[in-house]
Amino acid sequence: MNTTVQNLALRLCAAALLASASTAHAADAATCKQVKMADPGWTDIAATNALTGIVLEALDYEQKVLPLSVPIAYAGMQKGQVDIFLGNWMPAQSQLASPLLQSGAIEKLRANLPAAKFTLAVPDYVAKAGVRTFAELAKHADKFDRKIYGIETGSPANQIIRKMLAAKSYGLQGWTLVESSEQGMLSQVARKGRSNDWVVFLAWEPHQMNNNIKLTYLDGDTEYFGPNFGSASVSTVARRGYRAACPNVARLLGQIEFSAALEQSIIADIVDRRQPARTAALRQLQARPELAAAWLAGVTTFDGKDAAAALRARLARP
Repeated sequence: MNTTVQNLALRLCAAALLASASTAHAADAATCKQVKMADPGWTDIAATNALTGIVLEALDYEQKVLPLSVPIAYAGMQKGQVDIFLGNWMPAQSQLASPLLQSGAIEKLRANLPAAKFTLAVPDYVAKAGVRTFAELAKHADKFDRKIYGIETGSPANQIIRKMLAAKSYGLQGWTLVESSEQGMLSQVARKGRSNDWVVFLAWEPHQMNNNIKLTYLDGDTEYFGPNFGSASVSTVARRGYRAACPNVARLLGQIEFSAALEQSIIADIVDRRQPARTAALRQLQARPELAAAWLAGVTTFDGKDAAAALRARLARP
């Protein structure tokens, strides 16, 4: 074999090796470049969507956030119109989400916040006056105007409250649910707090309400929100087939995990400092770049390049 032929053979071999390596780290299909994510209007999901969006865009994906109520978000996932939802609160959403998970209409990628709270709460001044459990609400029905304040109409949490009231559980006969929105509910709580009026409302952690309101989570419920003050797990769920169709970005989304402290730091900037969610999330990632290190294991950019280097480059910019 002459030198020219040898050099050509070597070049072809090198090209084959490069092609093999490229295939091993193949980019997701073009249809995976845009990641459609749901946002039900909750500040905690705004925070986690923002964190995720910064990382996605550093890896040359495009995040599209769709403002959808929880039931519509799940319906959108069934129709293939929504790819990812970071707000699968369980067991609060069990009635809505469990059948979809069991049938494979949606799939769980991971628990992104393993330890959360989700139940009813009262201001501390109400707790100090003798209401610390669900069973004690009925004893003071008149002071509460027989009302429980919830969030948006159709939310799984409101459905839980409706079920509890329909069953007259904990002696809550004649009580009604006041449906509003996250901000509408908290505005009512703040208004009543200014005059120490009694109020019971839906509460969860992480959320800025835990910083702004001196509140007490109610104990004693096992049937509706669950024990240990509605101990909850928040998961990332994907539409059917997403993991198989988009393995690289699905791997990333299946490795992203948050903490209550991280989320509440971002939420504080959003609420107290009036910062956009992206600005607040970027500040946290720049201050603590190690947060995202574990998220990127085995992940590449959209076109197969070094994900860690791409994220470092993004965090170096304002």
